[in-house]
Amino acid sequence: MANENVTSVTEFILLGLTDRAELKVVLFVLFMVIYVITLVGNLGMIFLIQVTPKLHTAMYFFLSCLSFVDACYSSVIAPKMLISFVVVRETISFSACIVQHLFFGVFITTEGFLLSVMAYDRYVAIANPLLYSVAMSQRKCVGLVMGSFIGGMINSLTHTISLGRLSFCGSNVVGHFFCDVPPLLKLSCSDTSLNELLLLIFSGVIAMATFLVVIISYLFIAAAILRIRSAAGRQKAFSTCASHLAAVTIFYGTLSFNYIQPSSQYSVQQEKVVSVFYTLVIPMLNPLIYSLRNKEVKEAVRRAIEMRPFLC
Repeated sequence: MANENVTSVTEFILLGLTDRAELKVVLFVLFMVIYVITLVGNLGMIFLIQVTPKLHTAMYFFLSCLSFVDACYSSVIAPKMLISFVVVRETISFSACIVQHLFFGVFITTEGFLLSVMAYDRYVAIANPLLYSVAMSQRKCVGLVMGSFIGGMINSLTHTISLGRLSFCGSNVVGHFFCDVPPLLKLSCSDTSLNELLLLIFSGVIAMATFLVVIISYLFIAAAILRIRSAAGRQKAFSTCASHLAAVTIFYGTLSFNYIQPSSQYSVQQEKVVSVFYTLVIPMLNPLIYSLRNKEVKEAVRRAIEMRPFLC
C-alpha cells in the first residue's frame, strides 16, 4: 500500500496566484501585457545589437546574452501562469514539473552569473579604458558567458536530481503558480533535509559570491569615478551605477528571501508575491535599466525607427 501511495502522484495541481474569480481577468490582462513587453523588449534588444555594428562590443554582447536569458526564463513560467487564470483547475504532470524546474533553475542561475560578469566588464572599461579591448577580448567574453551557462546547469541539475529522488505520497496541490522547490518540498513525504541543505549551500554560495563580485566591482568603479574631474561626468556615471545596483539588489534580494531561509519560516503567499518580481517583472525591466538608458542604444533605436519608412 505504501508503494502504491508513493507512485500515485503523477501530476500536480497549481493553485496559481489567486482563487478569486474577479481578480483572474485583471491579473491575466496585466501579466499578459508584462509578458509581451518582456518578449518585445528583450528580443528587440538582441536584434538591435545584432544589426548595429557600433554595438558589437563586449558590453553589448553581455547585454544581448542577458536579454536572451530573461526572455527564456520568463517564457518558462509565464505561459503556464497565464493559463491558470482562464481554467478552473491547472494541472502539470510530474515530468513536466521537473522539466520546468530544471530550465528555470538553469536560466535564473545563469542570470546571476551574467550580472556579476557585466559588473566586472564595467569595472574594466572604467578603470582600464585603454586596455579594455584587450582585457575583454571576444574569446574571453564567450568563455565568461559559457561559464555562466555551465554554472547554471550544474546548480539546476543538482537541485533537480535531488528533487527527483523524493517521494510524493500525499497531497498533489502546489500552492504556487510554478514548480518551485520550496512548495514541492512541503508536499514530499520523504526526508527533505538534503534538499534544504543543497539549496542553502549551492544557491546561497552562488548568490553571495556573484553578489560580492558585483559589489566589489562597483566599489572600484566608484573609486574610479571619483577621480573624474568633470562634475557632470561623475553625476552621470553614478546615476548609471545606481540603476544597475538597484536592479541587482531587487534580483538578489527576492531570490535570497525565497531560497535562503529556514523552512520553518516559509510562507507560500509571501513567496508567490516575491516570485512575481524575479520571474516576470525583472525580465521586463532589465532592457530599460541596462540598455535603453544608454545613449548608444537610444541612437540605434532612433535610426531603426527612421529607417522603417524606407523599408516599407
